[in-house]
Amino acid sequence: MTLARHALRVVLGVFLVAAGVLHLTSLRAEFQAQVPSWFPADADLVVVVSGVVEIALGLALLLTPARQRRLVGLVVAVFFVAVFPGNVAQYVEGTSAFGLDTDGARLTRLFFQPVLVVAALWACGWFDPRGAELSRTPR
Repeated sequence: MTLARHALRVVLGVFLVAAGVLHLTSLRAEFQAQVPSWFPADADLVVVVSGVVEIALGLALLLTPARQRRLVGLVVAVFFVAVFPGNVAQYVEGTSAFGLDTDGARLTRLFFQPVLVVAALWACGWFDPRGAELSRTPR
């Protein structure tokens, strides 16, 4: 695995662990504001569960052996897709949270979610952005 992939995997892992801890502690109300009003579950429960999942995924990115990293990268990418409706709802409903208090700021944030999906996949060895196929065996 290249140094850049390794570094990105570590950054994503630390980011997810930190975000998960913040879900459970000081930013719990901010995260609750992102749960779409139409979502059929208690907002606090969604925040707690997603925080625990983020901690687990972050630790998996940091600790999983190389031979299993592609699976972890896929699961993290799917997680980033799964939480995207919350970001869309925050934009559509005009909910202010995390300093995103304008429609422009909330809209701009939407463009970063696909970047996270691609970053998780790339950092865990799914593809080479230069177009070269990666071998099936993790490095």
